[in-house]
Amino acid sequence: MWFSFWRSRDRFSLDELRHLTYQLMKIQIVNEVNKDFVVEALRSIAELITYGDQHDPAFFEFFMEKQVMGEFVRILKISRSVTVSLQLLQTMSIMIQNLKSEHAIYYMFSNEHINYLITYTFDFRNEELLSYYISFLRAISGKLNKNTISLLVKTRNDEVVSFPLYVEAIRYAFQEENMVRTAIRALTLNVYHVGDESVNRYVTTTPHAAYFSNLVTFFRKQCINLNGLVSDASKNPGPESTSSILVAVDEIEDNLYYFSDVISAGIPDVGRLITDNILQHLIFPLLLPSLRMEAVNETQISAVTSLYLLCCILRIVKIKDLANTVAASLFCPLEAFIKISETKLNGYISGHGFTHEREQSDSDNLDTKVESGSLRVTTSNLPGSSQSHQEDVALQRSCSGSSLALREVLLSYVNNGDDMLVLGSLSVIATLLQTKELDESMLDALGILPQRKQHKKLLLQSLVGEGSDEEQLFSPESSLIRDGFNSELDSYLQKLKEQYGVLCSCPEVAASPRVHRFQVLDALVNLFCRSNISAETLWDGGWALRQLLPYNETEFNSHHLELLKDSYRNCIGTLLREVKGFWLDLLITVLCDEWRKCKRAIEASSPRREPKYVLLPLQKSSFEEVIPVESSIVAGERMCELVKVFVLLHQLQIFSLGRALPDQPPILPPIDVPQSFRAKAAGLGVLGPKPGTELRLVDAVPCRISFERGKERHFRFLAVSMETSGWVLLAEELPLKQHYGVVRVTAPLAGSNPKIDDKHARWLHLRIRPSTLPFLDSDKRTTYAKVNKKALVDGRWTLAFSDEYSCKSALSMILEEINLQSNEVERRIRPLLDLEREVNFSSPSPCPLEASSSSTTPSNSL
Repeated sequence: MWFSFWRSRDRFSLDELRHLTYQLMKIQIVNEVNKDFVVEALRSIAELITYGDQHDPAFFEFFMEKQVMGEFVRILKISRSVTVSLQLLQTMSIMIQNLKSEHAIYYMFSNEHINYLITYTFDFRNEELLSYYISFLRAISGKLNKNTISLLVKTRNDEVVSFPLYVEAIRYAFQEENMVRTAIRALTLNVYHVGDESVNRYVTTTPHAAYFSNLVTFFRKQCINLNGLVSDASKNPGPESTSSILVAVDEIEDNLYYFSDVISAGIPDVGRLITDNILQHLIFPLLLPSLRMEAVNETQISAVTSLYLLCCILRIVKIKDLANTVAASLFCPLEAFIKISETKLNGYISGHGFTHEREQSDSDNLDTKVESGSLRVTTSNLPGSSQSHQEDVALQRSCSGSSLALREVLLSYVNNGDDMLVLGSLSVIATLLQTKELDESMLDALGILPQRKQHKKLLLQSLVGEGSDEEQLFSPESSLIRDGFNSELDSYLQKLKEQYGVLCSCPEVAASPRVHRFQVLDALVNLFCRSNISAETLWDGGWALRQLLPYNETEFNSHHLELLKDSYRNCIGTLLREVKGFWLDLLITVLCDEWRKCKRAIEASSPRREPKYVLLPLQKSSFEEVIPVESSIVAGERMCELVKVFVLLHQLQIFSLGRALPDQPPILPPIDVPQSFRAKAAGLGVLGPKPGTELRLVDAVPCRISFERGKERHFRFLAVSMETSGWVLLAEELPLKQHYGVVRVTAPLAGSNPKIDDKHARWLHLRIRPSTLPFLDSDKRTTYAKVNKKALVDGRWTLAFSDEYSCKSALSMILEEINLQSNEVERRIRPLLDLEREVNFSSPSPCPLEASSSSTTPSNSL
């Protein structure tokens, strides 16, 4: 019998299909003897049907005539072999995916064979079988349209009463295997986007609507798992923990994008179902209560994780009701949501709460802020303020932190929180500013409506005759909503009460948006005065400030301006110490580079960093734990951080003066080096000394140095500076050319930290730092990230001179050249340090494009 199967025959012919079908019909039971034939027959039939669909319709006509689909079902019933089940599912998937003829697809779906296979009880203990089954379901969903979907459902009175494909698929929506979950989501989206009204009603009614609440429940578990990873990373930071967080973040955001895709299908009730479930099962009982400032308990996640998740939900799930409800909830006290958390989550989620270490470090300050119970806003001395507003407006609180409104909690984090809490709060503000679904009146009530949008709205009102006076257009007292301005807010607060049981009893709801606006400005200005916040986070605060006040200083009061000036003056003093520091030769280059970056950052349409960065362990220094803190590399990182802060504060000063930011900082051009300077006398060119360069040995001092044990070499030592660059040189004297030598070794002058040995007065010790900071060089940045940081230590030279006088002469030469180099740097940046002088400064020099290879002097201040 089986010999005839292997006889020579055209593989892609109708005869071959006919032969395989007849042989398959003869099978009465599938056993070990014929199992291989059955598997091969099923595989071959799939190939032949696919081939015939593209070349000869007679193939599929034979397939229908002999009811081969029925034979497939019969073979499945008489087989106990997993191998046969696997091949049958693969055969069906291949045929459905590759059939192009609508007639063929209609035939495949028009009988109950497909639904039988969908509902058949496979042994899914075999993971491979589950994978093939899910692929089979997904293949079917790929062929769905308004015509084919009706073939897979059962209806009664024009209402769908059975839809096996969808029902069976969502049973596996929360499998541990990510590939299975992804396939099921693709299948459900294919169903939703068909647009069949009866099917839409079916998926949004009980019990199938529970799928959407289960989605949110599954998502909540992922949020809690993410929180655990963030907790572990805060205790044991490192590349592995960061990688784990980023993987979890990708899964979180994939889930939210799936929510967004489901909503985009346009099914009327789905948006409401997702909104209600996200609010009732995630935001109200979990995320908002986690914003409390005291220690969290086991039913909560950290405030940092909560802030990130709020940003993601608002940024990705674009539902107007959801956005406005979350915004309205910011006016409610924490205690309103803590009660919901205790009633809804008590005993449901456990073992996942934690207190972030950095959060604890600032808890005393936060508690003090809460206990004081006051957010004070000074509105006096405002340009254009009316007499009635020449007074202090204060929102008094005589209650615990749980009675603070959530918007006040966010501002308290900006005022007193650690770096991660500040970044998280700023991210929430930035997200609200960029959420198009959020009503502008909500932004105004929160005090974060951009000034340009206020002016636009008031201008439109004036043009249509709604405004009472043209002068109101740019008055600082203007607000989008005046009498009964809370109409939109009140409607959502009422919805919170009636639909979700959230009571808002905060008196600040009735306060003017102008009060809330100045609270936000106060928090941002106070942020710029804080010294324990990273420059990157301060830049994010600068972006938020520019969004609120894009034009000038009209909404800054005198207190704001004084605070900014004081912070700026303090930063100038610190920057001047860098002029005599390790990296003074790179200071101007870094200033120009960071100026451009900061200007781009605060003038950009969106923040530089995504919200997920709030979850990553704070990277203060790559080196402090592996190399000495006095290392020049550590000093270089601190110098760059200081420059970033200085540049931001300087640009804010320009902004507060109502002036546009220039593209380049006001740096003076270099001046010609006088002939008396050593570099000129030595005959050095504009590119400076390089190994092999010939020079005159003016003032060069003979010395000895050993770079290898037992191999002492004789050189002439020279220290030279040119403009902001400087070097220490070791040259070999030319025997045939008197007073001339060839440069053999060069090192940066800055950071050399010369010191005569305490016991040997003829020995001079020098520190030799790198010629540039490796993290500033884009070409070396990748290599630098992988290098062993313990290898990045400073070198040491010990020079031996013939007598004490020569040693002291070399020391004096170094100090003199360092002083010249430092003075030149200070001269060139002087306009940058003097805003009044800068007003009249009209021709700043172009900033250097590349870091100088020269050096700088160290300072013990670092």
